[in-house]
Formats: sequence, structure tokens, C-alpha cells
Amino acid sequence: MPLLHVVILAAGQGKRMHSALPKVLHRIAGRPLLAHTIHAARSLKPDCIHVVYGHGGAEVRAAFEGADVEWVEQKRRLGTGHALMQALPRIPRAATVLVLNGDVPLVRSEMLRKLVRSAGKGIAIATSDLSDATGCGRVLRDAKGRVQRIVEQKDATRAELAIREWYAGFLAGNASRLAGWLAKVANRNAQKEYYLTDLIRIAAASAAPVVAVKATERMEVAGVNSREELAILERAYQNGQAKKLLAAGVALADLWRVDVRGELACGQDVSIDLNCVFEGKVRLGDRVKIGPNCVLRNVTIAADSEVLAFSLLEEAEVGPGCRVGPYARLRPGAKLAKGVHIGNFVEVKASRIGAGSKANHLSYIGDAEVGNGVNIGAGTITCNYDGVAKHRTVIEDGSFIGSDATLVAPVRIGKGSYIGAGSTISRDTPAGQLTLARARQLSIPRWTPPKRKPAGGK
Repeated sequence: MPLLHVVILAAGQGKRMHSALPKVLHRIAGRPLLAHTIHAARSLKPDCIHVVYGHGGAEVRAAFEGADVEWVEQKRRLGTGHALMQALPRIPRAATVLVLNGDVPLVRSEMLRKLVRSAGKGIAIATSDLSDATGCGRVLRDAKGRVQRIVEQKDATRAELAIREWYAGFLAGNASRLAGWLAKVANRNAQKEYYLTDLIRIAAASAAPVVAVKATERMEVAGVNSREELAILERAYQNGQAKKLLAAGVALADLWRVDVRGELACGQDVSIDLNCVFEGKVRLGDRVKIGPNCVLRNVTIAADSEVLAFSLLEEAEVGPGCRVGPYARLRPGAKLAKGVHIGNFVEVKASRIGAGSKANHLSYIGDAEVGNGVNIGAGTITCNYDGVAKHRTVIEDGSFIGSDATLVAPVRIGKGSYIGAGSTISRDTPAGQLTLARARQLSIPRWTPPKRKPAGGK
């Protein structure tokens, strides 16, 4: 098979972003723009991916440490043509070269394959039509419709600015031919840069075929040059994810108000309310319901469970038939067995909660083993941290923890224990008994409250 090398141009600063962060590290769906482009390139199974970096180079490389790409530094940023010149010496002359931009996150592999197939003995370029192509390089054709050249916005005449077909920044061609044409590129333009687009003019002038591959959807070739464009592409990406969920049978309250920033797998008859965010790997079993304004990060939720409004779940496992929220938080290491209830303003961290157990109000359960059928009253906390180390609390099956109890770890609450409300428990409790640990209540009959001084008094 012919060699395929991909060159991703990622050296730009992105001044219109008004940010210290290199442009290609701004995020769509929780991942850097460059990550999306690399992912699309990898789908073609190329022999090598070359990333040309420049502005914020150390930061860009650090963000992709360990990535299977070859880094090419553009020390002097003299334009897109100059950027490709830095990579070409590393590419075999017989290879097909696909040139992409690192700030175009929604490009699809189908478009890239078509570009590679269309290159032939000339150049294939990606184009699209816009009702308003302001800021874009226009595609100029001859009377027979053949592509002749690309003119940049700053160099275009009034008539050329009226053209609606624009060059989308991707091209493919043979490495040897591209190198020859690049050697003829000059910087006689408004920006004094070596434009990659000049390749099209030089190739056409040498009678090489220039094939325009039009994108079926404008957004798949849209780049990011401003915060507004970043936000627009974020919504476009998320809307695409929402449509995939709907096609798979997921019930969405609003396909414009859901964010998938990773992998979301759903069973049958799953419903998702407004403004929910899914990050990392999330798995929702059959008939799971997610209420409005919830955030789920690397979470597995088994069948018939429900997460109510304004809940945050991260690195957690929820068993079947559970009820979580509203306003609940499951932190990393939280594992709920079947039929567990975690209610409003309850936080669970690094704890296993047994089947049928409940903590319905205002409690903190950290570093704990909670058995089956346990009731944890409002205001209960496990005191798991002594300032140096974390300690475990064990609450055995069938125990009842009264409201406002403080369990000082390490401690074990015996099977079937009752803990009186307001108790501070610092020693293990015997099974099946009521344990109280309160200060004696006193009333002072002759006590009088302090008197306030009159306003302005001494």
C-alpha cells in the first residue's frame, strides 16, 4: 500500500482568543482541539503523523506527552507554507501527504479519506460554500470550472470577495511534487508570509490537476480563531452527540442542552433531563433516569437507578434500583449496592454502601464499610481523617445511626446496633444494643441572660 504521512499544522498563537493558552490546547468536549485532529488522522492508519508546533511549544508537547506523533518545530513562524517546509524533509518522497490544521476539531475521517483518494498526480483540496465567507481564502476557478488558485481575504479584490466557495485549509498530494511546488512559493503578499495556498496556483500553472472536495457539512471544516467560534463548534459537536443518543433510543429533554465530554454508553429506555454533563467513561444501564443539572464523571450506573437534580457523581459505581440526590455527591471510590438511597446534601467518598441502606439527609460518609439495611440519620458524619492518615469506619448490617451522630474512626458499629441521636462514638459498639455518648443535659434555674447596653451608652 502507498505510504501516507499526515502533517498537522499547530504552530499558531491564536491572538483573537485573547488567551495565554496556545490555541490548539483550547477545548471542545473536554479535549484539546489538537486531540480531535490527531484522532481523525489516526482513523486513516497513516504511517506517521507529524505535528508542526511553535507558539507555546513546550506546553503543547507536554499536553500530548507519550502521544504517537513526530514533533516538528517551526522556530520562525513565517506562514503555513513555511510550516509544511519544516516537515517535508522527514517524509519519503513517494508518500502521499495529507495536510491538516490543528484547530479544526470536527473533521470526519470520510472527508479525509476522500481527499487522499482524490490527490492523484496533483492536489486535492477541501472546500465549502458559505453565504458569508468573510475572513476565508476564496477559491478561484476558470471559465471551465477548474480550480486555478486561492486568494486570501487580505489580498482579494472586491469581485473576488464576492465568491462564496472558500478553501478549508486541508490538502493532499505527493510529497515530491509538494516539495517542488513549495520551492517556488514566495512571500509577496500583505502579510509577508509563505502561504500554503500558493501551492494551488503553482500546481495549476504546471497543468497538474487540482481537485476540490466539498464538505457536505460546513462545520466539519470550520476552524477556531475566536472564543465565539469555539463556543459555536462546541454546540455543534454536542448537538451531533445528542442526535446519536436519540438515534440509539435515549430520551433527551433537549438535544441542545446536554454535553458529552468523553464516552457515554446507554442501555434501553434511558432518560436524560436538561443541562447534564458526562465526562470520561459513563455507562448507564436500562431504564436509568438522570435528572436536570447533573454531572457524571467516570461513572457506572446499573439498571433502574435514578439520579435526581443537581447531583455530582465521579469515579463511582451505582448498583441497580438506587436513588441518588437531589444535591448529592458521590466522590471517587463510592460504591452503592442494590436499592441504596443517598439523599439531599449527602456526600459519599471511598465507601461501600450495602444493599437497601439509606442516608437520606445532610451526611458525610467517608472511608466506610456500610452493611445491608443500615439507616444513617441526618447530620451523621464519619470522622475519617486525623490530620495525618485516613481511618475506616465499619457499620454492620441492620444498624440504625441516629441523627447528628459523630463516628470517630477507626471504629466498628456492631450488627443491629442503635446509636442515639447526638452521640459521639469513638469505641466499637456491641451488636444489637443501644449506645449513647452524650454530655449530661443541665438546666440552670437562676441563670439570667446578659443585658445589652443601651445604644450610645458607655
